[in-house]
Amino acid sequence: MEFLLASALGVTTACGVYLLLRGRTFSVVLGLSLLSYAVNVFIFTMGRVTTGAPPIVTTGVSTYTDPLPQALVLTAIVIGFGMTAFFLALAVRAYRDSGSDHVDGSEPVHPEKRSP
Repeated sequence: MEFLLASALGVTTACGVYLLLRGRTFSVVLGLSLLSYAVNVFIFTMGRVTTGAPPIVTTGVSTYTDPLPQALVLTAIVIGFGMTAFFLALAVRAYRDSGSDHVDGSEPVHPEKRSP
């Protein structure tokens, strides 16, 4: 199970970095979202979540679930949602102003399309 989780985190991070390096604004926003999801899952798994264990230490219980990673991930989800909405609004505004969704604001000219 640990190998599966580590592989899923690696693939999600790799996809996020790939999309982040693309030249379109929607791909950049999607890449940032994937990276934030990967970081959230990483933080959540580092909290050593145990099933059936109480989140508060009581007498006679030797294992407990640490509530701090859960609180951090919940806060990060809310902040990530707000930042994604802001980035999408910013991308739509940049598209309306420049007429292109390329991150530089203009389409790159390919060598075979240049006029002699």
